Amino acid sequence: MAELKEFKLPDVGEGLTEADIVAWHVKPGETVEDGQIIVEIETAKAVVELPSPWDGTVARLLAEEGQTVEVGVPIIAIQVGAGSVPDHDERGAVPAPASTASPADEETGSAEPERHAVLVGYGVKTAATTRRVRKAPAGTAASSVAAAGAAAPGAAVPGVEAARVEAAATRPETAELPAAPVAVPAEPPEVPADPGVPVVRALAKPPVRKLAKDLGIDLAALAGGGSGPDGSITRDDVQRAATTGTQPRSVHYENGGRTATSATAPSPGGEERIPVRGVRKHMAAAMVSSAFSAPHVTEFLQIDVTETMTAARRLRELPEFAGVKVSPLLFVARALLVAAARHPMINSSWDEAAGEIVVKHYVNLGIAVASERGLIVPNVKDAGALPLPDLARRLAELTETARAGKATPADLAGGTITITNVGVFGVDAGTPILTPGETAILAFGQVKEAPWVVGGQLAVRQVCTLSLSFDHRIVDGELGSAVLRDVGAMLTEPLRILAWS
Repeated sequence: MAELKEFKLPDVGEGLTEADIVAWHVKPGETVEDGQIIVEIETAKAVVELPSPWDGTVARLLAEEGQTVEVGVPIIAIQVGAGSVPDHDERGAVPAPASTASPADEETGSAEPERHAVLVGYGVKTAATTRRVRKAPAGTAASSVAAAGAAAPGAAVPGVEAARVEAAATRPETAELPAAPVAVPAEPPEVPADPGVPVVRALAKPPVRKLAKDLGIDLAALAGGGSGPDGSITRDDVQRAATTGTQPRSVHYENGGRTATSATAPSPGGEERIPVRGVRKHMAAAMVSSAFSAPHVTEFLQIDVTETMTAARRLRELPEFAGVKVSPLLFVARALLVAAARHPMINSSWDEAAGEIVVKHYVNLGIAVASERGLIVPNVKDAGALPLPDLARRLAELTETARAGKATPADLAGGTITITNVGVFGVDAGTPILTPGETAILAFGQVKEAPWVVGGQLAVRQVCTLSLSFDHRIVDGELGSAVLRDVGAMLTEPLRILAWS
C-alpha cells in the first residue's frame, strides 16, 4: 500500500538550527531511490548534499530554492510503496483522485468528500486542453459550481465527479455541495487598469499577498520578477520593494548560472541589497564574536624567504611530489606545526565556562579560504603527524574543495590554529581576526623582490611579511614573539625545519 512520507530537514552540523535550499535535483513525479541525492542545502558552515531516505516517487517539494528552512521542518513529500506514482503538476501539487462514491451517493451528495492537500497559493495547473467553465447568470447553481471550479483551476471538487456537477447545475434539490474542507484557493487574477493591456499574473502565496497588502506593495508591478520558482514573489521580495521602493529583477551570474535577486536602482548610484545567509551569515557572527570576546594582539615580522622559494622549486622536481601543487604555503604550514610543537600554548583554547586553558597536543591546521559563499576555514586533521608529501596533498585537496563550495561540516569543525594566505591577493600584511575557539592565526603576505642586506652587502632578495594575531588572555608578548620568530627563522633557512622537528 502506498504511503506519503515527509522528509524533514536534518541537523547536518553541530547544533545548526536552519539551512537554505540551494538547488533541487528532483522534480515532482520523478522516481527516487534510497541514497539518491535530491537536494543541496547551505548551512552556516558549508553546502551539503542530502540523499533520499526512501525509494518512491516525489509527490511535492515543500520548500523553494533560496528559502531558509528550520531544522525539523518537512522539505519534500515522497510517495513510498507499491503503485506510488501520483499525477503531478509542475509546481508539485497532487490533484485529488476521482471519487469512489456510488452513483446514488453522487446524486444525493451523501458521500463524505475526501480532502487532498494542494500547495498553498498555487492551486493545480490547468491542462492545456481544459476549457473554462462558461459564465452563468448570477445566483444560479451553475454559477456557484463555476466559482468552485475557478477557486482551484483544474482540481476536482472533493467527492464530486463531472456527472454530479452537471446534475447540481440543473436540479435545485442537489445544487448545494456538502460543506467540507477544501484546498486554499488561489487569488483571482489581477485586472489591468487598461483593458488593452494583457493580465500579468503575480505568483505569490497568501501570506506573501497579505504582507504586500499590509505594506502597500502592488504585486502586479513585481510579476515575473520574484526570486522564487517561476518568478514567484517571496517575502524577501516584498520587504525589499517596501524598503527601497524598487522592484526585484532576476540577475544571472556566470559562476553557476544561478539566479539571484537584486534591486533595480531607480537611478545611477542607487542601492543593492544582498541577503545575509548561510556561510556569510555564520562568518559575520563568528568574526564579531571573536573580535569582541578575545583580546587580540598582532605582531609583524619581515623575513627573507629566498631559500624557501628555492626549496619549493626543488621539491616540485622530486617524484614524491609528482602531481602535487607545491607552494611556499606548504613550508609556512610545516614551520607553524613545528613552532606549535615547540610552544604548545599557542595551540590552545580558552574555556570560559570551566575557567581553564585547554592545551591541545595535536594540531588540526586550518587554512582560510575565500569562496563564493564567504570565508570558510577547513582544517587538516592531525596535520603534525603527516609526512610532507601527504600534507601537501591534503592542503591542495582541502582548498580546492572549499573553493568549490563542497567542504563538509567535518572539514570545518575542530580546528586548533589557522593560516591565512593574504599574499595571493597582493597584500603584504594584515591583522587577522582569530577563528573562534582558537588562540592564534598566522597571516602570510605576498613574496616580492626587495633590497636586503646579506653579509654586509646590499642584495635583491625575495621578501615577505608574517603577521601573527593571538589571544592575549593565553599568549603574552614573549610567547607570541617566540612563535613568530621561530616561524620566520625556519622560512629564512628551511633546514631548521628538519633540525627542530
